Amino acid sequence: MTKRLAELLSLPNSAADLNLSPQRKREMLFEALLHQLEALARSRPVLMVVEDAHWTDPTTRELMDLTIDRIRRLPVLLIVTFRPEFQQAWGGQRHVTMLALSRLGEQDGAELVERLAGNAGLSREIVDEIVERADGVPLFVEELTKAVHESGDPGNRVAAVLAASPAATLAIPATLHASLIARLDRLGPMAKEVGQVGAVFGREFGYDLIEQVAQRPGVELRAGLDRLGEAGLLFCRGVAPQSTYLFKHALVQDAAYGTLLRARRQELRARVAAALEQHFADLVERQPELLAHHLTAAGDTVRAADQWLKAGQHAAERSAHLEAIRHFERGLATLATLPEGPPRDGREIELHLARGLSLFTAEGWISVAAAQAYARARELAERWDDARQLFMAVHGLWQSANGSGRTLAARGLSDRQLQITMGTADGGLRLQAHHSAWSTFHIAGEPAAGREHCEAGRRLYDPERHYSHRLLYGGHDPGVCAGIIGAQAHWLLGYPQKALAIGAEALALAKQIAHPFSFEIGLVYHAMLHLDRGEPEFALQRLGTAEALVAEQRLAFFMEPRFLRGAALSAQGAIEEAVACLREGLAGRLGGKRPYGLAGLAEALVRQGERAAALAAVREGLETQERTGERRWEAELHRLEGIALFGLNRLDEGQCALEVALRVARSQQAKAYELRAATSLARLWSERGRRNEASNLLTPVYGWFTEGFDTADLKEAKALLDELT
Repeated sequence: MTKRLAELLSLPNSAADLNLSPQRKREMLFEALLHQLEALARSRPVLMVVEDAHWTDPTTRELMDLTIDRIRRLPVLLIVTFRPEFQQAWGGQRHVTMLALSRLGEQDGAELVERLAGNAGLSREIVDEIVERADGVPLFVEELTKAVHESGDPGNRVAAVLAASPAATLAIPATLHASLIARLDRLGPMAKEVGQVGAVFGREFGYDLIEQVAQRPGVELRAGLDRLGEAGLLFCRGVAPQSTYLFKHALVQDAAYGTLLRARRQELRARVAAALEQHFADLVERQPELLAHHLTAAGDTVRAADQWLKAGQHAAERSAHLEAIRHFERGLATLATLPEGPPRDGREIELHLARGLSLFTAEGWISVAAAQAYARARELAERWDDARQLFMAVHGLWQSANGSGRTLAARGLSDRQLQITMGTADGGLRLQAHHSAWSTFHIAGEPAAGREHCEAGRRLYDPERHYSHRLLYGGHDPGVCAGIIGAQAHWLLGYPQKALAIGAEALALAKQIAHPFSFEIGLVYHAMLHLDRGEPEFALQRLGTAEALVAEQRLAFFMEPRFLRGAALSAQGAIEEAVACLREGLAGRLGGKRPYGLAGLAEALVRQGERAAALAAVREGLETQERTGERRWEAELHRLEGIALFGLNRLDEGQCALEVALRVARSQQAKAYELRAATSLARLWSERGRRNEASNLLTPVYGWFTEGFDTADLKEAKALLDELT
């Protein structure tokens, strides 16, 4: 357990690589933390307190949601405080009680004043005046009471204590702000200064850090801290110099910070940033956003933007993509004050590129915000001569188009990537340019060009040198992708046996590099290959393994798995189940490869005898491919159109559709689909008494093949030829 936690928390350890997806690693970390809570609750009841939940980050919020769900079965009392505007979904749960805390009534306010005053013996008149001025705010009641007590004259009027003019700041009620300032002033200049310096860090800080920034002798610093503690404004844990300090309330910290002039604030922020960099490198490495925050407040815009980029990348590496997006946006906001030019634009490009990648991960390929980020990055990169930045921007736009099924748009963006990398010495960029090309040509129905780019990519690929590509480009390994798409291309081009061998190599590579999403892609495409070869049992085995992997690693399917399952069930004769499965898949939200699902549905409906419904599915598939450019299944859709029309006794229209299928297959050099179309057309001619024409059509197509004679399509063609002779 210890080694696993260390691995999940990215701490130094000797544990072997867990080979987990980022999603699964995150989930296991949460589960480990919840397991610790359960173990503690088994030994004794547990009290947990979470204050100011409205300030929590998305990851903490997610863990809190899981914790609230888990403790319904545990002896745990969890108290969470938050402001009314905080959005949460806990209120409807039976084990959760919601309490709205209103302002104190007069009686409760007076009782609080009297308890705080103790033996001071404040008059009833003063107690009533404190209650009236505090307006039911507990902190204000406490502050006014202490202000009166510290004034040294219990008979003094509250108004005299609050005579200082309040400064407007951070929506703090003016009188409360004045009370807090007055108390700080009465503590003396040293304590006030120490409080101001401490407020620069935030609500909590350590002695080791304030010692570096305050630039005061240790005796004076400790005296100031002690004075703040004695006044109840600061809580201390531990003994200096190993001590940490916490402001009693965020409003106390805000008040102390609000007394600083702008120039003094920036000076102190700059000191904090320097101290962090010089003496707390390990803290900066773990929390780069801390340094970014202080650099921003110090007005060090350029370095702040760079640090926000690092903070976002750090969060993204740990799958905290919502936090990463916020960090990138903070970095972009800091750049707004800089004049346009290469240094500024270069930083903005990097922030947009990183933000786009996290948006893809958080929202999927259909993310509009990601596409906008990459578009802005491309606009800026086109101005300057930086091939890498321009390539990354165009690649992001290509991923958006390709992942959402917009193949027509993807084609132009892929061509642009090839143009950018032409003649470049950067093999990694050339590899990814080919990656975009083989993916685009494959889905566009150009298998020969797709195979060419796959082979070029496989020659460039090195699993060690291109390890980072799994993180930067589509979340999967380019070597695995080149192999598995290359296998698809070889099948289409008429080499089913070679396709199987190349696909097996790609799967072996995916296992070797132990990258879950790459393995999922390999399994899904291999299942598709088995379906093309007429091997539904093997396809279901691959799909089952992929489904188990997706569940175990908490991955998302990159294409609709019910398209594959439905096609396999149809091939096995479970037609009713297949049709239902395919319809469910087509009703899903995954965007790409919809013509493939519609072709599978049409084939299942033809086998079910529902030829009119099959024809409607085909027509929808053809309309979709015209709109998107996904022509990979164009010949097959026309073939199924012909079969459906033939079944509706529209023989001439059916023959015309089959002839179109044959022409499309030949124009795409898709020998596999040419064989299917020729077999279907030859069967139609044979049934209409044109046996010689049927034999003359099918014989040369079948004779072209040199391998794969044990596959379903070649067996069917051979059986038909035997009937015709």
